[in-house]
Amino acid sequence: MTSPATLFAVSVVAGFVGAMSGMGGGVVLVPTLTFLGLDIKHAIALSIVSVIATSSGSASAYVRDRITNLKVGMFLEMFTILGALAGAAITLVSGQRYLLIAFGVVLLASWVSMFVRHREVWRPVAHQDALSRWLELSGSYHDPAIGEEIHYRATRAWLGGPLMFVAGLIAGLLGIGAGALKVLIHDLVMGLPPKVSTTTSNLIIGVTALAGTSVYLAAGLIDPGLTAPVILGIVLGAFLGTRVLVRLSNEAVRRLFLVVLGVLGIEMLVRGVLSP
Repeated sequence: MTSPATLFAVSVVAGFVGAMSGMGGGVVLVPTLTFLGLDIKHAIALSIVSVIATSSGSASAYVRDRITNLKVGMFLEMFTILGALAGAAITLVSGQRYLLIAFGVVLLASWVSMFVRHREVWRPVAHQDALSRWLELSGSYHDPAIGEEIHYRATRAWLGGPLMFVAGLIAGLLGIGAGALKVLIHDLVMGLPPKVSTTTSNLIIGVTALAGTSVYLAAGLIDPGLTAPVILGIVLGAFLGTRVLVRLSNEAVRRLFLVVLGVLGIEMLVRGVLSP
């Protein structure tokens, strides 16, 4: 088993990536822990605990800076919680190979979709549907990168909710934040600005991970001896990530998301193919 110092260092990187991309630290932790010899199910269980720490370390800062949209987050959390509970339950009784392959394909397809649109400049939603308007899914934030107040309205809440159930299912299934899918749903489906997409995703992944963790904890898959250095490293990395994110432009955040999304898709696909 790896040393606590190594585990701490890996977790710092995972927390930084998770906070910057809005995806949670599981994208780094799961493959690293399995490479270091940890059983895949235990790695997934430990990773989903770390996602809670990532969200706690970054979401609070984003809420303080008034970038996170709490109404959007709380509405979508209802769907991701149910998905996470279902996904974690499936993990306990099934193998991961074909699910990893499918997840890799989905992420790479999402990367292609995002890349095609990556040169597009975000524009406010022109027309808000009745449900989104009734839920008051709108807001504004000050963007220090351009020195302006950004006003926006979310749309298609009727579609974003069910899609978030799928994102929660994948999060509980693989022990990751699934922020890649959450950010895509925020961006492409609901029309949120990239910074709001990322920061609101950070809020949602923590609540989603908490639901999935309850299933793994009840199954006895979480090792307390590995949890402490992971959580400490994740929180530190998430704090550093939030300090960097607020100084970047929306386009820079989008480019970072493209890189991380592509790496995550390839990693999941390769791991799935090579699994016994």
